[in-house]
Amino acid sequence: MNNGDNTAIFSTDIGVIALNGSVKIKILDFLKTGCKSFDEIVQHTGKAKSTISVHLNDLKSQNLLEEAIDSKDKRKKVYYLRCQYVACSQEPGMKHYNEMLDLISSPDVHSFGCLKCLFHAIQYGFRAHGVNCDPIMRKIGNDIGNSLSNNITSQEPASILQEMLNFWENNDIGSFTILEDDPIKLAVNNFFDCRSIPIKEKTLCSFAQGVLEGVFRAKMGKECVMQMVCKCDDTCDHCIFQMIKL
Repeated sequence: MNNGDNTAIFSTDIGVIALNGSVKIKILDFLKTGCKSFDEIVQHTGKAKSTISVHLNDLKSQNLLEEAIDSKDKRKKVYYLRCQYVACSQEPGMKHYNEMLDLISSPDVHSFGCLKCLFHAIQYGFRAHGVNCDPIMRKIGNDIGNSLSNNITSQEPASILQEMLNFWENNDIGSFTILEDDPIKLAVNNFFDCRSIPIKEKTLCSFAQGVLEGVFRAKMGKECVMQMVCKCDDTCDHCIFQMIKL
């Protein structure tokens, strides 16, 4: 994401906001993966606490982020996004887009599934034209997860997870492994064949994140964030998400 002085555009409940402050943009980028504490934000940005405090207040006043009490320590606060990152000129992704188009034009497209390749191409296409689709895909994932929850009858987390796993595998969505029960921690594998498509940059993590959040919010009746707890790239085998209840 943009760490320089270029403008990044964010969509909020009250309209579109353009930012050109590198620290603010870095903070919002850091919050893409989930809730972060004040100390984590300070450490990530390398700025003074007083500076970060001012930036957080500014971002909150613009409806770009929100704060909540840390469920693990009532004396502390955590911060999470209230906006969607729309565009930044430093993230074109044209190389990956062209690679995806080459794959679609080759006989290999049948081995991966034409519709899945088209789905990936659309995401790479957004990036190729300067649009970061991650927050949009997360929001769409939330809506899809909310709809998918109608196919799940359970209300308890363990039973919800088992029904989700069966549904994903039966419908060729992907699979996941339960790493921990409390808090819920999952390793999501090959979501919509994202590991099989021979393009280096992965784009579906935010979509999977949104789907999981949508299902859990609908079935448990509580706000939660599925925080990504590791960097996802072409060297890892799965995306790891951990639930944070708000």
